[in-house]
Amino acid sequence: MNLTRTLIIGNSGAGKSWLAKQLAEHLHAPWTDLDRVHWLSDESSIARPRSEALGMARVLADEERWVIEGVYGWIVSELINRATALVWLCVDDESCVANIRQRENRPDNDELLIALLEWAGSYRVRKDASGFSAHRQLFEGFSGSKIRLRDRGEIAAFVNTLSDSSHSV
Repeated sequence: MNLTRTLIIGNSGAGKSWLAKQLAEHLHAPWTDLDRVHWLSDESSIARPRSEALGMARVLADEERWVIEGVYGWIVSELINRATALVWLCVDDESCVANIRQRENRPDNDELLIALLEWAGSYRVRKDASGFSAHRQLFEGFSGSKIRLRDRGEIAAFVNTLSDSSHSV
């Protein structure tokens, strides 16, 4: 796989950030979480204006090497023509919700946590650009190197193949 410019998509809690960090270290490439592009303020859930977010994302994708990850299909669709590889973390919703509960250090009644858990739990039924069907369409339409990983075991095995072989990048 040519991983020079890799996009990673999937549900919240699927493991995108963990995989992106591993891949970026392997490739000696910058890693961007699209949350940093989409949100002006994560704590207050204030979204950046759409045109500004897309402009920022395009600048990132103009670099020679990168790993970019996120759930935002509307941003990914603007970058996908620059990608050499697409990784879809197609992890079941229940595992994603459990991963979010494990990683977030918030009380169970925290409004942002509740909203995030509901968001992750609805991945397969959401009809927006960040849902399962939109990600499937991006994946199926991508003509470069691509891989769909369905659980932590497959994700870890993929990372192990990076250490076990020298990919041409």
